[in-house]
Amino acid sequence: MSSVNKPSAVNVNLVAPPVAKKVPHVIRLHGQDVVDDYAWMRNLPVQDPDLIPHLEGENAHALSYMADTAELQETLYQEMRSRIKEADQTVPARRGRWFYYSRTEEGKQYSITCRRAVKEGSPEEIILDVNVLAEGSSFFQLGSVAFSPSGNFVAYTYDNKGFRQYTLVVKNLRNGKVLDTTAERVTSVVWANDNKTLFYTSEDAVTKRSNRLYRHKVGNKRHELVCEEPDEFFELHVSKTRTGAFIYLNTSSHTTASSAYIRADKPLSKFKQILPQQHMVTYEVDDDGKNFYILTNEQAKDFRLLKAPARSPSKWKEVLAHRPGIKIEGVDVFADYLIVFETDQGLGKIRIQKLSTGAVHYIDFPEPAYAVSGAANHEFDTAVYRFSYNSMVTPPSTFEYDLESRSTTVLKTQEVKGYDLTAYKCERIFATAADGTLVPVSLVYKGDLSASRKCHLYAYGSYGITIPTGFSSARVSLLDRGYVYAIAHIRGGGDMGETWRDDGKLRKKMNTFTDFIACAEHLIAKGYTSREQLSIEGGSAGGLLMGAVLNLRPDLFKAAIVDVPFVDVINTMLDETLPLTVAEFEEWGNPKVEEDYNYMRLYSPYENIQAAHYPAMLVQSAFYDSQVPYWEPSKYTAKLRATKLDSNPLIYKISLEAAGHGGKSGRFDALKDVAFEYAFLLKQQGVTL
Repeated sequence: MSSVNKPSAVNVNLVAPPVAKKVPHVIRLHGQDVVDDYAWMRNLPVQDPDLIPHLEGENAHALSYMADTAELQETLYQEMRSRIKEADQTVPARRGRWFYYSRTEEGKQYSITCRRAVKEGSPEEIILDVNVLAEGSSFFQLGSVAFSPSGNFVAYTYDNKGFRQYTLVVKNLRNGKVLDTTAERVTSVVWANDNKTLFYTSEDAVTKRSNRLYRHKVGNKRHELVCEEPDEFFELHVSKTRTGAFIYLNTSSHTTASSAYIRADKPLSKFKQILPQQHMVTYEVDDDGKNFYILTNEQAKDFRLLKAPARSPSKWKEVLAHRPGIKIEGVDVFADYLIVFETDQGLGKIRIQKLSTGAVHYIDFPEPAYAVSGAANHEFDTAVYRFSYNSMVTPPSTFEYDLESRSTTVLKTQEVKGYDLTAYKCERIFATAADGTLVPVSLVYKGDLSASRKCHLYAYGSYGITIPTGFSSARVSLLDRGYVYAIAHIRGGGDMGETWRDDGKLRKKMNTFTDFIACAEHLIAKGYTSREQLSIEGGSAGGLLMGAVLNLRPDLFKAAIVDVPFVDVINTMLDETLPLTVAEFEEWGNPKVEEDYNYMRLYSPYENIQAAHYPAMLVQSAFYDSQVPYWEPSKYTAKLRATKLDSNPLIYKISLEAAGHGGKSGRFDALKDVAFEYAFLLKQQGVTL
């Protein structure tokens, strides 16, 4: 049974939620009439004057419901902010003649990108002060940042709306002047070795598909279209490796990828395909200046690594064979070392091979759940490798690993004020799914688990994305209030290899949802928590997860946070003019295909809302979100409110100002959003102060 929220004294002033009008919209699909009463919410404000007042009414209801937590929100915010070392700096990393780093200043929302010459005592140069760039904007986000080989220019892109629409800017670092060079809707950018020629990709204005490659010489008004990708399943991206020898044009869909190249010192040459594109085969490329290192899934579900001479890429040899269940995530190539990132049983590993001798060893990590990745390693000829490490109890640290002596040096550990990591514990357990599959769950909590606790369970479960079991200083505010925080590594994600991903997509998507339910039931059965103490959260495709499991098992949870949720699956996937739709047929299916439609209909959150008792829910979105349009969560909330049987709170908070798919851009503003979410969870447990 789901509990009914007991009104507090403040609730007498609760602003009533808006009642959305119903305007039946009918489409005929596979012999069925599909009725959508809230399709009108997709209309622009000029087309339907009821839209903005309705959304403002939702915000008024949400804020009035949360009014009695104002003091709690401020307490949480101040706690979170107090843990941050506001004036801080990253570890400088050498790139040619300079050491590059970023730093933050007390009280400022954004970072500052800087450099200084390698010579000892050289003064600092400020390259990009994002605080200055963001002046006058409520949202600001840097995209690509590319330095010319000489270090005299930087090309960067920015978005000041939250719509993932980036403008290209070029700055002369010798005099600080911004050049006339500019372009809109830029998705990636690199420099040729002449320090004058830029290659960049741009997106379609309607579908936001990155489909064009341009060549541009700084100082010249011409932007030459090099090529355009006509296939709506594919996107273009341009890149360059640390050797600087080649520029790569990468063409990819969700299932197929290939690369073409030119020599970076010959920017007027024609791109050549490295290997022929094959359906359902992906490959990505690194190089040592003379040879390509090709990571591919051809005849290798979890990938293998090939090496081929650049002059004859088809004459490849295998460097690292396929090992089922051990996924090769990425490769870093250096003059005498090959660094391979692997995932084995959901845990990241670093494999190191000395090329001149063939000797192989691994870097070991002691904790049961952690996140590891490469750090800034710009120099090709090096005997040291930097990597980043953190866990659910260990703050982020940058390490330097001596590849010859195999010794490790800590260069920096992120300071978290007032935090004692010895007071917290991390675990990795396994839940048994309905079909017997063991699903990993990572946990962190404070002290000993002597009794059932409040628990917050998070998951994503799509696109083969692995949710890192990393550190969050904000999360400490929940842990210190007795919470267990859990991450469910469910199928559809990439945690356990490519088969794990495939078993949670298309017509196996239900595994994602039943895995999550199994994880929740396991946490309850093993005494970590109870139904009355269990809350859940997911965003974007993880918001779809939330919508699906809340329809399947609304009785299992006390509360849910549903962030920027992809909940209107069928209607969105029917509209090929929307961003992402066509390419994502390979992830979800195409509802114009009857078999795909029938399967989607089993789980699509919007269509499966039922007359049932749902837990307390906080739904969040942004009006300018291009990834999950605002009307999806708006329609979902309206239909849920009109259908559900309980009186539990359902509040919908939508940012009507500039904000992105990931929320606000400033580091302090983002904490205020987290404080709001945590206060919502705590209120469901009777805590408002």
